[in-house]
Amino acid sequence: MLKKQKNKSIKTERLLEDESFMLHKSKGNGVLRRQIWVDESDEVTRYSLAYINHRLFSGDNGRVLGYDNAHGYHHRHYLGEIEATTFESFDKLEALFQREFEVLHEKAKNTK
Repeated sequence: MLKKQKNKSIKTERLLEDESFMLHKSKGNGVLRRQIWVDESDEVTRYSLAYINHRLFSGDNGRVLGYDNAHGYHHRHYLGEIEATTFESFDKLEALFQREFEVLHEKAKNTK
């Protein structure tokens, strides 16, 4: 006879951040999107960072660059291509995203 396992504390998560920043056309247009979910211990459980600019890329709903952990793995979106990434910490990943965004954003400002 099989024994039912008792539920070991089901972790809940909450949306900690959900921000969108519109970039003015003089600054290259586009949107920066940041979503972060955490558990009871404030550990990041899910995240999505995206730079959206339809002037630079029309595929993937305009997502030029993005990082998230949807579908059960950490990955990077770049101009429609998706590749698995190594995740050390959310802070390191966010800093990497920021550096990559700054390069792309400079390119967008110079695109006419």
